[in-house]
Formats: sequence, C-alpha cells, structure tokens
Amino acid sequence: MRTVKEVASLTGVSVRTLQYYDEIGVFKPTKVTDAGYRLYDDASLNTLQQVLFFRELDFPLKDIRIIMGNPDYDRLEAFRKQKELLKAKRDRLDRLLELLDKLEKGETCMSFEEFDLSGYVEALEHFKRENMDEVIRHWGSVEKFEELVDRVRDNESGIAQNAIKYYGSVEAYVDAMKHSLEHFSENMEKMEKIKEKGYVERNQELTEELLKDVSRDVASREVQDVVDQLMNLLSKEDSPDMDMGKNYWNVLIDGYLHNPTLIEGMDKRYGTGASRFMGEALQYYLDNRDGRR
Repeated sequence: MRTVKEVASLTGVSVRTLQYYDEIGVFKPTKVTDAGYRLYDDASLNTLQQVLFFRELDFPLKDIRIIMGNPDYDRLEAFRKQKELLKAKRDRLDRLLELLDKLEKGETCMSFEEFDLSGYVEALEHFKRENMDEVIRHWGSVEKFEELVDRVRDNESGIAQNAIKYYGSVEAYVDAMKHSLEHFSENMEKMEKIKEKGYVERNQELTEELLKDVSRDVASREVQDVVDQLMNLLSKEDSPDMDMGKNYWNVLIDGYLHNPTLIEGMDKRYGTGASRFMGEALQYYLDNRDGRR
C-alpha cells in the first residue's frame, strides 16, 4: 500500500488533486485508515492511470466518473480507444509543428487543415449524452443530431476558416459553441418567444423601411434611426445568450458590399443598390454609434 504522498511522488499528480479526485468520486483510495490516511494498492494505481489518460484527452472529470463507473466499462477497450485518440492528437500536433516550422522560415501557408474542431465535436457528443430529451425534441431524433456531428467532422477545414473569420481563432469559436450548448434550452425558449412576439415581422418591416429609397444619404438621421431600431430590436431579456464572434458585423457588412451571391439576392428582393446601401448604412452606424446617445 502507498500513501497519498507516495502516489503523488510516483505519478506527478499533486496531493490536493488526488484528494479532490476522491471527493468527487473519480478516483478513490483502496482504503482509509482510522486516522484518516488514504492508502492505495496497485489496482488503484491502474485506475489512476486510466483517469490520467482520459484527462490527457481533455475529458471532463464528470464524464470520466460516468464512463468508468459504468458496469459495462471495458478497461482493455478503453485502452484501445485512448490509444486511437492520442494518436490523432499527436498527428494534429505534428501538423501544427510542421506549419510553425514553415511560418518560422517565412513561408506563406494559408492552410487551415491543421486546426481541427475536436473540441466542438466533443462538446456536441457531450451535449447529446447529457440532453437526450432536448436532442429528440429539437432535432426530431438522435440520428438527425448525429448527422449534424458528422457534417462538422466532414467539413472541419471549411468551418475552421469561418471560425477564424468570425471569431479570430478556432479556440474562440469552440468556446462560443460550448457556451451556446450550455444555454441551449433557454436559448430555444427565447427563439420561440421571438416568433411569438412578432420580432420577425417587425424586423422585416424595418428592413423594408430602410431600403425603400436607397438614394438617401446613409448618414442621415432618417436612415440611422431605422438602423438603430434594427440593431436594438430585441430587448436584453429576449436576446439569446449567443456569441456571434468579434468580427460578425465586419464580415456581414463585407458580404453586403462584396459578396456577389448576397448582393444579387438583396438587390433582386429590394431593388438595385439595396445590398450596398445596407452595408454602408450599417458601417456608418457602427462607426458612429458611441456618439448617437
């Protein structure tokens, strides 16, 4: 038997962390003496090794406890899966190191394959496990939700490029998506209220009001008052708790001004010049909003 200090020395895991693992039920000692000392045998060290492999793969402690507490938990199968995931992580790190080597040498590398979305995929899988009823309610079936996860996996490079465009980095995008999933239920309720309260119809009315005459000066009070109503249409309590990305408005405005597909669609619906007018009106508003009030 080893004491907690001996296990900490052997594994590199701090005494406080081992105590915390015990407190939350992730890794418990083999026995606790009458004096309150934790003792560990070789079998428990094998369990700790499993926990550390899961932690290396960024599994949340709550998930580790659930996985390893399952009566059907297969240790050897877990080893095989962990090995597979660690190889994938190693390959990703190797690609990142190769990219950094090229950048360090001054090469221009516009490759996004090195930036995977494994964190987002893991968050989706975790959401599915923890919110099965919500998944079925909003996607119709678990299979439909899994199709979404598969689309993310199949289009990682394209999603990563958009993530960097809108959020500045894949990491920021993944954090924002995790936050959205954590507030999924309340956001869905707010989306329903948005429909019920007529916000969609009001948004359309304001858009038509804004684009009824695109010959006007976008800086005029008349135009900017409508833009202000559009930008502040939702009350704070009705707004979904979602991070659209620090570059969201810049990307949207750029689309109104330069995206041929968006321009064609806007101009066909509202008249020639509507897309450019919308982009310029929004840009003026954002450039001058601090001085509006």
